[in-house]
Amino acid sequence: MNGPATLPSRPDAADVKPVKVLAAMSGGVDSSVATALLTEQGYEVVGSMLRFWPDDRPSGAFDLCCSPDAAYDARRVADTLEVPFYLLDFRDAFQQVVIDPFVPGYQAGETPNPCVWCNRHIKFGAFVERAQALGCEYMATGHFVRRVDGPGGPELHRGRDDDKDQTYFLWALPREILPYLLFPLGELTKAQVRAMAAERGLRTAEKKSSSGLCFVPTTVKDYLNEAADARPGPVVDAADGERVVGEHRGVMYYTVGQKRGLGLKSSHLERYVIELRAESNEVVVGTRDMCHWSGLTADRRNFLLPDGELPERVEAQVRYRQRPEPARLTLLEGDRFRLDFDDPQFAVAVGQSAVVYQGDRLLGGGVIRERHA
Repeated sequence: MNGPATLPSRPDAADVKPVKVLAAMSGGVDSSVATALLTEQGYEVVGSMLRFWPDDRPSGAFDLCCSPDAAYDARRVADTLEVPFYLLDFRDAFQQVVIDPFVPGYQAGETPNPCVWCNRHIKFGAFVERAQALGCEYMATGHFVRRVDGPGGPELHRGRDDDKDQTYFLWALPREILPYLLFPLGELTKAQVRAMAAERGLRTAEKKSSSGLCFVPTTVKDYLNEAADARPGPVVDAADGERVVGEHRGVMYYTVGQKRGLGLKSSHLERYVIELRAESNEVVVGTRDMCHWSGLTADRRNFLLPDGELPERVEAQVRYRQRPEPARLTLLEGDRFRLDFDDPQFAVAVGQSAVVYQGDRLLGGGVIRERHA
């Protein structure tokens, strides 16, 4: 495959002004190739990167993405492609939207998904506004997502590379910005992207891909340990009359579905975390069967099509690396919805995203608030 297959057509006539696109560049191989493909297709490309890192960033944080070194790589790629490049300061917004709610979420016994809100409010929402201010008709990113122009307007579909598909983190995008988005890598695999980068002599061709949370230097547990005081408390076994079977280091250090690191006696090794009770400072464990739920209720719902067009039968994910599972979708009052799965789902965690699909099409999602047995 020689290029993207999901970009809107652009004028080819020499006397027509090229379509202007703001390309989000992170200093990684994906955004580098996305920018290259846009230039090769005749778009007038402006490269840009968002600055998130503080002046006193902790050692290890922002090392692979969103870092001064990444900004240097992005600028050098832009120079190679002969496109202008701008570094935009979004430190305050990143602090407010992503970092500030992170630790309180864990302290409340939730499992937050900060990338969702970074995408909604900053990487896409604010970036589209900046693109429009610069006179650009589109903004483009290196996400492995397909834009499909359907009968009701632009739709988001899973990327062709199942291992790299990123739609799970895009469910909260405002519907009104979809017409302004381009995803040049949607039809490509990661291996193809790296090969394209090497063919074009881009300095990021062999650069290691980023993973995890950009502002967390090592592990989430280490980050929480530095950011907040832990409150030890009892571990209770729901399969044994809620008898106290151990002591936890702090509710914020545990996640639903966790089995390792619980510090339980040999008689309770086959236990999983099934609930985090922040108010009573209890970690509740149970059998694997008890760590399954047949349904959930979510709030902060956001769908990428009108409510009246939503199907009743959908597929849904409650974790990033999970296969979508068949479910029945029911809209509730306010910003809530309910999902009832055909088969009980493992490790449904409050605070995580419930993301809804119809086939490959991303319909939207919400934040899990309740689980139903």
